[in-house]
Amino acid sequence: MAAAPSRCLLVTGPPGVGKTTLVMRVFESLRVSHPHLNIRGFYTREVRESGERVGFEVVTLDGRSGPLASSKVSSPESVRWPTVGKYKVDIASLESLAVPELQVKEETDLFIIDEVGKMELFNSAFFPAVMRVIESHIPVLATIPVPKYGRDIPGVARLRNHPGADVFTLNTANRDMMRETICNQLCSLLQKR
Repeated sequence: MAAAPSRCLLVTGPPGVGKTTLVMRVFESLRVSHPHLNIRGFYTREVRESGERVGFEVVTLDGRSGPLASSKVSSPESVRWPTVGKYKVDIASLESLAVPELQVKEETDLFIIDEVGKMELFNSAFFPAVMRVIESHIPVLATIPVPKYGRDIPGVARLRNHPGADVFTLNTANRDMMRETICNQLCSLLQKR
């Protein structure tokens, strides 16, 4: 007897390989093929000025957006914000946009979380909300970063090693195949709900 497919699909890979693009293409495919689905979650998108990345924003699947991190912010409150590289992380914006999207509700068919990474984990409410989603038995498609210098972020390691998780490592050669594989696995999960 084959094992049941995992309910938590984690996409990982190096920065810029197309994790967010893959997740958004899967989301769009599901919206077309299963328009009745209640899909909750968010994705992150780069903010660019004159071709240079200056930050990231959080975008909910229903289109609301707000800042996640910026290299250009200089407000008085930003002095206390955590830093990742050259970016100041707006944890209040993350909490007001992303965390409410992770509320487990019976009518939710699928969660999309892009991403569970260092910036997002600075918010103390974020990881517990992610874990409630993972434990809810509602299918999840999420992105996680690859370990940097061989070290994983503790929260990311917990997800990567979760017994209900399947990890898909994305690279430029397998992107199209991975999208199809993940779409098929999610469709199979969603038909059983």
